[in-house]
Amino acid sequence: MRTEKDLLGERELPAEVYYGIHTLRAMENFPLTGQRMHPALIRALAMVKKAAAEANRDLGFLPPDMGDAIILAAEEVMQGKWLDQFPVDALQGGAGTSANMNINEVLANRAIELLGGEKGDYRVVHPLEHVNKHQSTNDIFPTAIRVAAIELLRPVSEACARLQEELQYKESEFAGIIKMGRTQLQDAVPIMLGQEFSAYAQAIGRDRWRIYKVEERLRQVNLGGTAVGTGLNAERKFIFLANEKLRNIARMGVARAENMIDITQNADVFVEVSGLLKALAVNITKIANDLRLLASGPRAGLAEIHLPERQAGSSIMPGKVNPIIPEALNQISFQVMSNDLAITLGAQAGQLELNAMLPLVAHNLLQSLTILRNGMEVFIKHCIKGITANEEVCRGTVEKSYGLITALTPHIGYDRATEVAKTVAGGDKNVRTVVLEMGLLNAAELEIVLNPWEMTKPGIAGQKTMHGGGGSAGERKNT
Repeated sequence: MRTEKDLLGERELPAEVYYGIHTLRAMENFPLTGQRMHPALIRALAMVKKAAAEANRDLGFLPPDMGDAIILAAEEVMQGKWLDQFPVDALQGGAGTSANMNINEVLANRAIELLGGEKGDYRVVHPLEHVNKHQSTNDIFPTAIRVAAIELLRPVSEACARLQEELQYKESEFAGIIKMGRTQLQDAVPIMLGQEFSAYAQAIGRDRWRIYKVEERLRQVNLGGTAVGTGLNAERKFIFLANEKLRNIARMGVARAENMIDITQNADVFVEVSGLLKALAVNITKIANDLRLLASGPRAGLAEIHLPERQAGSSIMPGKVNPIIPEALNQISFQVMSNDLAITLGAQAGQLELNAMLPLVAHNLLQSLTILRNGMEVFIKHCIKGITANEEVCRGTVEKSYGLITALTPHIGYDRATEVAKTVAGGDKNVRTVVLEMGLLNAAELEIVLNPWEMTKPGIAGQKTMHGGGGSAGERKNT
């Protein structure tokens, strides 16, 4: 065991741990969610600490050997080492102070070890005097959230691109399959199955572009702003050099905000990003819902498409297979929507010069980014790629439905079309048969008007082919 002391007194810690007394108190104070800080946030904190250590070393504020040891320790954390030394709960009071103390202590004790000392001997490297030099939680933590969010945002945008591409493949594959379109779950007018998938692809394409563009708003950071954004206790030359170092380390275009006070106290950018993630979640869950509905059955539902079978669906009903991947995407989407509310509440709860709720914002935003990326990858691999169409069922529903009558209305008139609909609804004859029996159109004209390609594009189906764009067949019969 080793003994450390702080403002409140002394505590014993296991000799082997890299964290210190501040982290120990945070562990005791915040046994809340059972979830630790997101690994991307820990990595981002290490990046920021490395940038600060390089700037302090290069400017002569840290001895070279000490600066090098802190930098090497930070690089190890960036590579995923020592993650078990970050036990602080994701939700914590103090605006992220516990997270900052945790990284300071881990880097200090690892640097001490690299310099040949014993953990806890802060005469060699001090967590606050050296690792935290020219810094405050209030500039380190918001900067790290932005770095982590950008790092996770890019894979989400790339996953959107892959999902859009796969949906476009299905659009092409199903381009010639006609089916009934439905509005309010009732028969509407014919549509191509490929056209349905084209709408899915277009929606995800919008999400991809919005998410790609929003990175720009995350690039402004307040590194060097210290406590309230004024930069007190941070040398001006340190502020500029630390931001330059962070750009190179993180390999992203982060830059010192013109108004660091604004960045320190306002968290609206996270609400903006979360709002776009919520929009993506809305589109994903709409697609997932549609796929579940279109694949329903397989005997007593729509059964217009088949989803890949991934696992047995029931412990009591043999042979049942459920749409588990779309269901998982639904749940991810609901979680993202819930996270958006938490982020909104956290961001609006800032007071005066600081937002103390940033740990809540960080936890929910980084979780949303992570699960959306993971969910889309699963969706593509285990669902979208393997979707097949039941062409006979799709075409059969078109023939049975009196939704076809909409295409005939310009040719036979609304009143006669209504008579056809009543006749079809009241018996077992389809639209073609009833129209022929009533003598409203002949077989050749019906073939033209009810051609799938005619009914699924703008204009009056069959008008140009039947009479060169002149009056409708119904109008000619009436005269």
